[in-house]
Amino acid sequence: MEFKGKTAIVTGGGRDIGRACALRLAQAGANVAINYFSSSAGATATVEEIVAAGGNAFALQGDLSRPDQVQALVAQTVETFGGIDILVNNAGGLLARKTVSEMSLEHWQAVMDVNLTSTFLMIKACLPHMTEGAIINLASQAGRDGGGPGAVAYATSKGAVMTLTRGLAKELGPGIRVNALCPGMIDTDFHNIFTKDEVRRNVAAATPLKREGTPEDIAALVCFLASKDAAFITGANVDINGGMLFS
Repeated sequence: MEFKGKTAIVTGGGRDIGRACALRLAQAGANVAINYFSSSAGATATVEEIVAAGGNAFALQGDLSRPDQVQALVAQTVETFGGIDILVNNAGGLLARKTVSEMSLEHWQAVMDVNLTSTFLMIKACLPHMTEGAIINLASQAGRDGGGPGAVAYATSKGAVMTLTRGLAKELGPGIRVNALCPGMIDTDFHNIFTKDEVRRNVAAATPLKREGTPEDIAALVCFLASKDAAFITGANVDINGGMLFS
């Protein structure tokens, strides 16, 4: 896969899956704009690693549920690199495990904003600068199976990302392909924070591949979907879960 002369934006690129995607795209020759919210040190280290290897990258802090900060990221990307070819919408999170009965409207809205509204705003802001290319959204296995305990808001937001992906594939083709990934149990801070070790071990043991996934597993698929090798794939929500769930 060759992205020389192409420019990618990776949201949530300061750690875990976003960091792995930024590094993989840069290794393939892309200029990379990295958004981060709180992972300043990780974003800086990612840029430094890309530049040390001869690539081009910058990082910009931003809350992507705010239109002005979305526009600032897109504007700096276009000013620095001249355009946008690839958008990886990775920013998002669970925020907290809450059942519906204990959930406030503020929590519900915050989860929707960080996972769904941010994706919508990024796509809308990038479209004037993308005549062709690829958009890859990070959904979740939770969007298919409803998620674990206290994750109904998160699962709902990721299911909406999956539907957004399908609709935009129709709306933006043929020039722009839109796909999403539905990761299962991936070894990231998400599960370090929100999932018990025993649950992680049990899930890994139940998969045919007998392990958790890695951020690099996700990054490899993101790069494939962004490349010409995936030229006839659009509107797909691709499972990547070690065989834990088949759809």
